[in-house]
Amino acid sequence: MLTQTEVLNEFRAAGALLEGHFILSSGLHSSRYLQCARVLMDPARAARLCASLAESVRALGIGRIDLVASPAMGGVVVGYEMGRQLGVPSIFFERVEGKLALRRGFNIEKGARVLMVEDIVTTGLSSRECIAGIADEGGITVGAACLIDRSGGKADLGVPLASLTVLDIPAYAADRLPPELAALPAIKPGSRGLK
Repeated sequence: MLTQTEVLNEFRAAGALLEGHFILSSGLHSSRYLQCARVLMDPARAARLCASLAESVRALGIGRIDLVASPAMGGVVVGYEMGRQLGVPSIFFERVEGKLALRRGFNIEKGARVLMVEDIVTTGLSSRECIAGIADEGGITVGAACLIDRSGGKADLGVPLASLTVLDIPAYAADRLPPELAALPAIKPGSRGLK
């Protein structure tokens, strides 16, 4: 398995570890941002990272996995690569009228053992939404995986979580910013802001 230093070096080499003032998809503010789309755009790098993450998933001892399911947009590429690494199909949920739902003819067989895969877990909100969607479709979420757990291990998904590394990157509500962060212009990166 890759060490934390090796994982962060992959992010740095891809220009995917950013510093400044960022508004996360959760609405919280942070001085560091991990741009997973950049680290996953190189197929060889994505394969290295996800091979290591697949090892971490196997180490959870959760048994058979029938399917990988991810929330779009951030989880699509990592979910696909994790499905490839684990030898199972991969599907993704999309936001429809404010709720995660399956589209494109995707379905989950009743009782299927599903691994929920995300790129980054911060608060765990989208992960929990995806896990609820899996249950609504009749699947059983046996575990979760992400490239980076930036909650410092505090996010509770209700299932075992495997990650390449756990970081404790502080995130702040807009009305509780430290002065040094408030002094910088805020950027909303990711699929909902940064081009």
